[in-house]
Amino acid sequence: MPPTSTPIGTVQDELVFLDEPPQQPAAAPRRAWRVMIVDDNADVHSTTTFALGNLDIQGRPLEFVHAYSAAEARDVLAREPDIAVILLDVVMEQDDAGLHLVRHIRETLKLADVRIILRTGQPGYAPEIDAIRDFDINDYKTKSELTRIKLYTTVTAALRSYEQIRRIDDSRRGLNRIVDAGTALMALHGVRNFAAGVLAQGAALLGQPASGLVCVQDERGMTQVVAACGAWQACEGRQLGPETDPPLPPAVASALAGRRNEYGDGVVALHLAGKACRVFVALLEVARQPDELERRLLDVFAANVAVGLDNVELMWHLHEAAFYDTLSKLPNRTRLIEILDSTLASAARDTTTLCLVDLDHFAETNDALGHAFGDGLLAAVAARLQDSLGRHLTVARIGGDIFCVLGDAAQVHPGGILPLFQQPFEIDGQTVQVSATLGLVRLAEHDGSGTDALKDADIALKRAKSQQRAGHFYFTRNMGVEIRERVRMMHALRTAFSTHELFLAYQPQIDLATRRAVGAEALLRWRTADGKFVPPDRFIPIAEYSGLIIDIGEWVLRTACVELVNLHAAGHTDFTMSVNVSQVQFRHPQFLQMLRQALADTGAPPCHVELEITESMAMEEPETFIEMLAQVKETGVQIAIDDFGTGFSSLSHLQRLQVDRLKIDRAFVTEITGATRGSSIAEMVIQLGRNLGLSVVAEGVEDELQARVLQQLGCPLAQGFLFARPMAADDLSGWLAGEALQRA
Repeated sequence: MPPTSTPIGTVQDELVFLDEPPQQPAAAPRRAWRVMIVDDNADVHSTTTFALGNLDIQGRPLEFVHAYSAAEARDVLAREPDIAVILLDVVMEQDDAGLHLVRHIRETLKLADVRIILRTGQPGYAPEIDAIRDFDINDYKTKSELTRIKLYTTVTAALRSYEQIRRIDDSRRGLNRIVDAGTALMALHGVRNFAAGVLAQGAALLGQPASGLVCVQDERGMTQVVAACGAWQACEGRQLGPETDPPLPPAVASALAGRRNEYGDGVVALHLAGKACRVFVALLEVARQPDELERRLLDVFAANVAVGLDNVELMWHLHEAAFYDTLSKLPNRTRLIEILDSTLASAARDTTTLCLVDLDHFAETNDALGHAFGDGLLAAVAARLQDSLGRHLTVARIGGDIFCVLGDAAQVHPGGILPLFQQPFEIDGQTVQVSATLGLVRLAEHDGSGTDALKDADIALKRAKSQQRAGHFYFTRNMGVEIRERVRMMHALRTAFSTHELFLAYQPQIDLATRRAVGAEALLRWRTADGKFVPPDRFIPIAEYSGLIIDIGEWVLRTACVELVNLHAAGHTDFTMSVNVSQVQFRHPQFLQMLRQALADTGAPPCHVELEITESMAMEEPETFIEMLAQVKETGVQIAIDDFGTGFSSLSHLQRLQVDRLKIDRAFVTEITGATRGSSIAEMVIQLGRNLGLSVVAEGVEDELQARVLQQLGCPLAQGFLFARPMAADDLSGWLAGEALQRA
């Protein structure tokens, strides 16, 4: 290979040397940095030593070792292990001789600390990025780049890296002790235990007994001792300050103020700075001043401990957030289920009762007096339950205004809990009286997990609230069967709706005078896949409870409107279609919009569409209902009150309702021929409708005598098995056609 003529430096790039101070006669000889030059060009050797020979780097001179080939460099390195930096030519005997030498240094000689700077006069032979990374190469330069200053800078950086690696090697044993200390600390739970471990491990690094303290300063500047040992043991848990006895040690105050480690006379104060809002300082009494290596180890130890403290505090906060309620500091639902599972797995289950405590009308109190007042009330209830029932019982807050008490049945019972709410609560100077409703489960009678027990208690609580506020109810197995059946029915109904098991049947409404069909009521039916029918009184309440009635109700309305359009197209132009609307559906915010859209999409004439609402719907919040009904009437549809006479209607409200028809309940029709009271109620409804200008329809007419009596009383319309049973849409068309032929 031809020798390179690339210069290492130029006269324009001179290094300026400061005058050396006069040598001190007592100065110890300085150990030189050993720099190896590997290059097949002798000029490179001479220019490199000329450029760097008279320089001190990091306070030490340079000593050069020369090799003129990769093979020679292998021999030198085998007997010269303390080389700090190698300036290595890439292209020598072969194009990649330098890279092969690097592999030999790293993999065969196992020299990991020596720093390698690759140089080449032929940039085309540059090593790949993978080689630079994989073989831990410090730098790569073309020889034209390496002016004297750049050469000095590059070698200085490499020597600094080498020195750091060697220092780490010298400290490895201490670092291993720090790692072991960190491992031992991370096995400790809680801030106090971790802090005590810091004192023990810090003293062990210095080889002496532990004596000191760990204190924490919060965002308010308060300093609290969280752990102490040795001569400082009595300070644990106390607050320290300038005027306390003993006062806050000056080294601790200095470490807190300067946010640094302090090495004072007989003490070491380690500043444990983490990302949390609290700052910790560990004070260790020392018999002697730590040397330089020990200080470095303590600095590393402090940095690791700070991270560990952050993690411990984070884990503590996460544990608190995961298992405890922020407001009341009581166990939350997750923690309660853990305690329940543990109790159910022990013999204690036979004597343990679970009780849910629901504050009555808390939402109204919270809205009226403000959320801050509501939070104060919840905290006061939590404190009273804990203080009154004893700390050996479990008191939890599982959400909102619902608390839980778990413990021995002799103490957890309505007679011991409800009286706690007889005395008012004092919140921010205001007195408020609160009652509670209880749902209880005896664990001895419960089969299942803690989650199941909590569900059962909730079922009992709902039953108690439905029967009597400020009361209680114990869960029974029958209640569990009922609720599970309801859930099963709800899922089955959802599936039935999506798989088209629901359908409409139409029952004609007859003019009693002419016996001609003038309309029909659309009735929702459910036929399962095996052909069985589910009664409407079973599945419609489930649909309302689950909210499915909103989607189902819209489908019913649209389907009935489409059938009405078809019947009008077939020539039955005076035919009216009645559709039942549930209270949940009618009070939905989007009901009016849904009604308008259904009428527009189907083209059904609004004046021949009748919505049937129940009497109880009309009487609940009548003012709001009257306003809503007026908006519905603006669409042009007719309104009928279904099952009229079964509720307690106010005539004043009835007069204000914009309704078109009253429907006599079938119970009064059944009794019309055999009971004076039934006849009088039916007659009263008919007379009321006449006086208010409303049409009247009698439901459930099953025999001719009932029809004649109703007609004599002045009832114009009726429906029932006497005239026709509910039928499918196709059957209704055929039935109407047959009726038309009979009258023709």
